[in-house]
Amino acid sequence: MKAYIVKRFFESLLTVFFVVVAVFMLLRFMPTDGYFDRDDYTEMSEAARNAYLRTLGLTDNPLVQLGRFVVNLAQGDWGRSITVYPRTSISEILLEKIPYSLSFGLSAISISIVLGLLMGILMAQYKDGIVDGVGTAYVVLVRAIPSLIYLFLIQIWVTKLLGWPMLFNERNPVSWILPAISLALPNIAWYAIWLRRFMVDEENKDYIKFAVSKGVPRRTIMFKHVLRNAAVPLVQYLPSQILLTVGGSLIIESIYSIPGLGGLLVYAIRQQDNPLVQALVLIFSVLGIFGVFMGDVLMVLVDPRIKLGKAAKSGGHA
Repeated sequence: MKAYIVKRFFESLLTVFFVVVAVFMLLRFMPTDGYFDRDDYTEMSEAARNAYLRTLGLTDNPLVQLGRFVVNLAQGDWGRSITVYPRTSISEILLEKIPYSLSFGLSAISISIVLGLLMGILMAQYKDGIVDGVGTAYVVLVRAIPSLIYLFLIQIWVTKLLGWPMLFNERNPVSWILPAISLALPNIAWYAIWLRRFMVDEENKDYIKFAVSKGVPRRTIMFKHVLRNAAVPLVQYLPSQILLTVGGSLIIESIYSIPGLGGLLVYAIRQQDNPLVQALVLIFSVLGIFGVFMGDVLMVLVDPRIKLGKAAKSGGHA
């Protein structure tokens, strides 16, 4: 098991390296306007602009620039914002924005896990009934309709119906509720539909049929056997879902004016703040990669049926 975890860890590091290289190189194809303050750019001559780019090292060989960036990144130096927060350290910006994304992310995670798993259990327990039909309709709507549309409608209708503030206000606790619930909606549908599927598949297995024939109560079968085994596949994807949620939603933070990482990335792209875009894209990418790694590790730890190493290989040839 240790060998597998170490192997997956280094594979994840290699993936992170390729992401760093890809993001870094792609941004080198972006217009150089993103490295200038708007007022300075209009007032500077072409020669002055080229001289400024040379001072930033942007005229060097791309591989030299990449090496310099990786070294600075290893030292915790993300660079400085150019247009969004002129000449401000990106590290300072991240420390200011992360708590907002983290707070909403953790709230959304709690809501989605509780409601999603509960909905999935009820849909499987009352398969083909009213509860299952309502749950399936919810899942279809959430997954079929573009999220921007139903999130915008929720924002308009709920704020008018309940009199809640339409935009986030740090001093008003009520303004935290709707963004957190909205951020949880897609994950609720994801947990519900997959748990239902895994539980229904588990119910059709021979050991469940045998337990039913022995007269074991349905509730005991559902919670002690079906739910326990059906939850195992979800574990693999749970960390990835959690980390991406904690990273913040681009849409939610934008429409509710939440000063987190998601809204910042959208604004940084609009302002062509290349160093800031580079840092934020890397953070979101690393969150996803680390989530996949943690999912693989948890899958092995939770499911004793998964065998690793030489024993598994020899068993496969038997």
